[in-house]
Amino acid sequence: MIQLGDLTLHLDDPVTLAALGLGALVLILLLLAVRGASRAAGALGPMAQQMHMMGKRVNALADGQERLAGGLHHVSEAQAHSQTAMLQLMEQRLAEVQGKMAETLHGSARRTAHSLGELQERLQAIDKAQANITKLSGDVLSLQDILSNKQTRGAFGEIQLHDIVQKALPSDSYTLQATLSNGRRADCLIHLPNPPGPIVVDAKFPLEGYEALRRADTPEQVQRAAQAFRLSVRKHIRDISDRYILEGETADGALMFLPSEAVYAELHANFGELVREGFERRVWIVSPTTCMATLNTMRAILKDARMREQAGAIRRELHALYADVDRLGTRVGNLDRHFAMAAKDIEEIKISADKAGKRARRLDNFDFEELAPEDETAIVRVPQPGE
Repeated sequence: MIQLGDLTLHLDDPVTLAALGLGALVLILLLLAVRGASRAAGALGPMAQQMHMMGKRVNALADGQERLAGGLHHVSEAQAHSQTAMLQLMEQRLAEVQGKMAETLHGSARRTAHSLGELQERLQAIDKAQANITKLSGDVLSLQDILSNKQTRGAFGEIQLHDIVQKALPSDSYTLQATLSNGRRADCLIHLPNPPGPIVVDAKFPLEGYEALRRADTPEQVQRAAQAFRLSVRKHIRDISDRYILEGETADGALMFLPSEAVYAELHANFGELVREGFERRVWIVSPTTCMATLNTMRAILKDARMREQAGAIRRELHALYADVDRLGTRVGNLDRHFAMAAKDIEEIKISADKAGKRARRLDNFDFEELAPEDETAIVRVPQPGE
């Protein structure tokens, strides 16, 4: 129980307890309020300083914002100037590019025109070549027509033989279409010395048998064509042997000229018995290539024979040359003796000239007292008139 003046409070009374609790709570709150006020008073100073600093920062921020605004204005002006300069530069570059493009297009047009001109020239050349090919085709057909005829084919072989002989031998060493004593006419007669003597070259062209052999497809056709080719070549060999090998008039052999390398190769590759038969009958089968080699060998033989013919004249010329050289040696000896006598005379003249010079120098100095008497043997007395 608590006695407060006339008021008595019982501790077991709930109202009393509630009142006491409320008073204690109020007291505690007052203490906390006082303590908080003291703390607020203590923290007010730093807060004021912070507010002052914040004001300065706000002012600095405002200044920076003004400077930023000025810088942004300067940047905008610089950017505008840069854009203007960039536009001008782009316009210049665009003008240069346009000029270069125009020049390039002009050059391309010029080159294109030149290329078109060259193309036109080439097309014209192609047209000419086509015309030449067409003409050549006609010539080939003409050649086929020529070769299909036996007489014209023989003339073709003779012309080819003439060209080869004309290129290989001197013009006076052969005769074309020479007539022999038996009345036969040889395509070419080469005048070789004895031995072996003049040799006949006859052109033969067994084209039908060769073409039939080339066209044969079956074994029977090949056999028939080979037999026909064999008979044709054998007949040519026998004709040449019988007509153009004449004892005492021609050489003991003759040449059969085949104007086709293909026929010559076929003959030596698959018909060796015909080549051997030609050897036996002393008929040598030649093609354009081997004929040229054979004629070059004959040319060497002709050159050697002509050298032997001229050997006597060469010996006479050598004898005359030896006599001339001997006379030249004699005359050189005589000239040498004349030169020796002339040299002796010149030496004596030099001695006399030296003496005359000495006398002239003495007379020039008037040294008559120093003149020594001459050796009487050296003085030549001049006879006086009347003596």
